[in-house]
Amino acid sequence: MTFLKPLLAAAMLAPALAMAQVPWPTARAITLVVPYTAGGSVDYNARLVAQRLSERLKQTVIIDNIGGAGGAVGLARAAAAAPDGYTLVAGTDSAMAIGRLVNPAAYRFDPLQALTPVCMLNTAPLVLVAGPRMTAKTYGEFVQLAKASPGHLTYATSGIGTVLQLAMELLKERSGIFVTHVPYRGGGQIATDVIGGQVDVAMLVSTTAVPQVASGRMHALGVTSATRLDALPQVPALGELPGLKGYAMVSWTGVFAPAGTPPAIVKRLNEELNAVLREPEVAGKLREQGAVPGSGSAEELGRFVRAEHERYAKIVRSANIKE
Repeated sequence: MTFLKPLLAAAMLAPALAMAQVPWPTARAITLVVPYTAGGSVDYNARLVAQRLSERLKQTVIIDNIGGAGGAVGLARAAAAAPDGYTLVAGTDSAMAIGRLVNPAAYRFDPLQALTPVCMLNTAPLVLVAGPRMTAKTYGEFVQLAKASPGHLTYATSGIGTVLQLAMELLKERSGIFVTHVPYRGGGQIATDVIGGQVDVAMLVSTTAVPQVASGRMHALGVTSATRLDALPQVPALGELPGLKGYAMVSWTGVFAPAGTPPAIVKRLNEELNAVLREPEVAGKLREQGAVPGSGSAEELGRFVRAEHERYAKIVRSANIKE
């Protein structure tokens, strides 16, 4: 009977070998980690894209919201996952390229090393907005007010170490003004307080700002993109203004995978995500929010993120930003 043992062992091993040979992505559902709670713009855009990606891959794509530490918890969870193409993460500017600079205690890993770029999901300009009580109706008038009373005016963002704060700190440096930062723990209360006059201005992502400006509840002093925003054509790009030539900064979200994910899988995901982002309905929904659909190769995203990280590091040092 001993001759049966090899046969039994082979029979037991066969299912495991068959499972190992199942081509990606047919083995199981793909998880797209969103490192923030449900309901925000990152979550909305991730769900929008996940639905179409699922259809193209003929495989379920599950959204897993893992909030905490400004995105660090979700990134860490994704980075620790098996590099097999079944775990992805929607990594943002603040979480991927800024957080470790201002709050190293929250990052026991380097996102730029632990995660590999897949595809840019979207970019979104920022908008400097003011409420109805603010007498300044242009950026030039705002600068005049700020210079007349250094430190008296306040600006709000959704937190310390966000791209919103870095954009405003760079603007302050370029304009030679001192405006006091009022960090919030999220964007929900900012609009209410700007409209009510509790803070003078706020730097908001265009997806949040555009509806407020369009409704007349706020007015925009400028947008941070290199060119004007289609959704707010009457609002100047700050880089158009005297003394601010070349100023530009955007918020961005990319899709990343655990380091070591096979290049063939990364390439396929990049191709499929680019195709999704070119779909008129998807692109239209992103543009309605003031966002710009992403595009480009995984390598291009990697170069962009590294360049942004270096740029952010200079601003963090110059403005002495710490969590």
